[in-house]
Amino acid sequence: MLDNTNACPQWNLRDLYISPTSEQFSKDFKTLESDVDDFADTYKGNILGHDSNYDKQAKRLKNSINKYEELINLIGKLSAYSTLYHVTNTSDPVRTKFYGDTHTKITDISNKVIFYELELNKLEDNVLDELLTHADLSKYKSWFKNIRKYKPHQLTDEIEKIFQEKSMTSFSAWNRLFDQTISNMKVSLDGRSVSLEEALNLLLSDKEEERKIAFLAVSSKLEENIPLFTHIMNTICQDKAISDKWRNYSNSEESRHLANNIEPEVISALVNTVESNYEITSHRYYALKAKLLNKTYLESWDRNAPLPDANTKPIEWSEAKEIVIEAYEEFSKDIADIVRLFFDNNWIDARVNEGKVNGAFAHPVTTDTHPYILLNYQGKPRDVMTLAHELGHGVHQVLASDLGPLLSDTPLTLAETASVFGEMLTYKKLVRKTSNDLEKKVLLASKIEDMINTVVRQISFFKFEQYVHQKRKMGELTAEDISNIWIDTQSASLGPAIKMHEQHKYLWAYIPHFIHSPFYVYAYAFGDCLVNSLYAIYEDNPTNFVDKYISLLSSGGAKHHKDLLTPFGLDTSNPDFWDSGLSLISSMIDELEKIS
Repeated sequence: MLDNTNACPQWNLRDLYISPTSEQFSKDFKTLESDVDDFADTYKGNILGHDSNYDKQAKRLKNSINKYEELINLIGKLSAYSTLYHVTNTSDPVRTKFYGDTHTKITDISNKVIFYELELNKLEDNVLDELLTHADLSKYKSWFKNIRKYKPHQLTDEIEKIFQEKSMTSFSAWNRLFDQTISNMKVSLDGRSVSLEEALNLLLSDKEEERKIAFLAVSSKLEENIPLFTHIMNTICQDKAISDKWRNYSNSEESRHLANNIEPEVISALVNTVESNYEITSHRYYALKAKLLNKTYLESWDRNAPLPDANTKPIEWSEAKEIVIEAYEEFSKDIADIVRLFFDNNWIDARVNEGKVNGAFAHPVTTDTHPYILLNYQGKPRDVMTLAHELGHGVHQVLASDLGPLLSDTPLTLAETASVFGEMLTYKKLVRKTSNDLEKKVLLASKIEDMINTVVRQISFFKFEQYVHQKRKMGELTAEDISNIWIDTQSASLGPAIKMHEQHKYLWAYIPHFIHSPFYVYAYAFGDCLVNSLYAIYEDNPTNFVDKYISLLSSGGAKHHKDLLTPFGLDTSNPDFWDSGLSLISSMIDELEKIS
């Protein structure tokens, strides 16, 4: 663990607001309230106006879109500030109240513009098709197409308002309770009280006894709170089931596929391919790792253990910064210049603090400001990869921002492309910096584990969610019900080389994606397999690759993933695409076997 965690940066939110009590924050709220009222008065029930002239209708529609985007950005700025101010210390009641009050007010205000997209969907197809041929509107074709997808699932204006308002006391409320519970959870280790994040970090220790103590401490703390986590999971599943029923979704993951602008059959092909490759990827790797650790099998606390004689000296923040910047620089100076902005302008919060949320994220904020990155940096090689990962998100968000809020939002499937690609660049950089075969072996094993965690583990998470949501529809689930599903899905993916401890069954409880973004997890596997294919193309023929790659990222959500991947000759509907992505993992295990 780093001794000088104070050397890690904390973000500066002054680009948004000086403080929660700042005059500008209050002023922007008043502006938002006024602008929303004006927008509703002007366009509600009258989006195209009373003039039947095609050109005037098109211009009025374009003006409404411009004003709508301005509202989205202002809402995003106020909302993002309250979120970012809160997540670095969720145990502070003042921050928590500010966050809650702000989001309640935003929900009330946002309700007044719910009508807009609902009424756009009420326009006749022939009318909208003609309007979208107008020069001012043609660039929004993909946005309108995405809106129209929700038409079969659209409810009345009043019911949509009720759903929006009730979200503060349903889905959002349970998310907030989960975050506060996890962030404030203390684990006892040898008489010391540490955060859950710090305890989980010890699972990467080179000392087995330390890993075991940390595992038992974390799992025991989760067990203590398992009634609460079980209730949260049951409520989240039921809340989603109610929404899905009202919106006529045929299954629990359909709304996620729709939001990701991806066909269900593509995800089925991904899931089936990963499952069919469990044995030659994760099962084979963990059996090999057990041998490398001189063990008959791995215990639950050994899964992420470093290899024997691995250098476990912490990587200082300054060194991590240098490694990641250089990795991006060797690929593209333009992208590296964007990466530097995050360091130079304090857009990163990396310090481990009490009350800070676990994990890492890149928050896009608004398209007229800039993203912010949060992580909990503790000096492990994985932390360097996490830094590269989140900076990839940040770069993606910056490049797409010129499109505006309606077109820049990237579906989750492609949203993981830049982040995982950044990890691959950093891994290759670390390999080039190694001075001996042992270091290379350690890096290779670490990369294999990261890929297994990103592909195999995330698909097993997806299967876990599928089973939990399906069974919840038949009635309330007990902690044992959920834990049994967890063990079944994890055993299938990890294989016989890992002997699961009895306490392993509680580890589902701290995974935030299950609560915040149901069925999000397959996006990681999608992104990793995609990046494996992209990087293979880059290594084989780097000519013009960077330009095409930057074009892909700059397209945000304005194009379908098939169109974006066509210049690279990739087709996700082809089963060979997924086999190709997984074959890289298998070939890396082959390489590790040879040098071991």
